[in-house]
Amino acid sequence: MPKAVTITGAVEGLIDEAVLRRLIVWTGAKPGPIHGRHGKAFLRKQMDAYNRAARSAPWLVLVDLDHDADCPPPVVREWLPEPAPHMGFRIVVREIEAWLLADRERLARYLSVRAAVIPRHPETISNPKRALVEIARKSRRKVIRADMVPRPRSYREVGPAYNSRMIQFVSDKRNGWRPDVAAYSSESLMRCLRQLKRLSIR
Repeated sequence: MPKAVTITGAVEGLIDEAVLRRLIVWTGAKPGPIHGRHGKAFLRKQMDAYNRAARSAPWLVLVDLDHDADCPPPVVREWLPEPAPHMGFRIVVREIEAWLLADRERLARYLSVRAAVIPRHPETISNPKRALVEIARKSRRKVIRADMVPRPRSYREVGPAYNSRMIQFVSDKRNGWRPDVAAYSSESLMRCLRQLKRLSIR
C-alpha cells in the first residue's frame, strides 16, 4: 500500500486549521504542519515563503474572501501571480463558516435547531459567522447558546466557546461535518477538494 502524501498548510485561524486537517485526511493524504493562524495580514506577508516551499512539496493555503473582492480570481492573481508546482491556494467564499453551514443536516443536529433555519446557499451570505451565531441563538440547548452567542453588552462577535464548538463539529468524523456533502452547496469547497485530491496523488 503506497504511503500517504503529506500536505503542509497555512490558514487564518484555529477553525480554519481544523477544517484543513479534516479535508486533507478526507482526501486520503496526511496533514503536515499547519502554519499561520494569525489572521489574513500575516498570511499575506508569508505567502512568498509558502510558495517557495511548495516548489518541492505539496502545500494548501486557505484564505477567506470576506469582502475583498466579488469573486476569488482577483485575489488569487494578487496573492499568487506565479504559483509553484505543488502550491494549492484556495479562496473560501466568503468565510470558513459558509463551508460549515453547507452541511445543513449535520449542523442542525449539532446545534439542536431545525434544518429549515439554516440557509441553503451559504456562499451568498454576506457574513456567515454572524449568520451561524444567530442560528445558534435559536438552539434548544442552553449550553449551545451560552457557548456560541456573545453575552449582552460584551461587544464580542461570538460567544466564549465559539471556536471550540466549531472545532468539535468539524473534527467529529462520525457525527460531525461532512466535506463531501457540504461541497454540493459550496462551489469554493468543491474546488478545494478537487485541488487537494490532485495534491494527494504522487
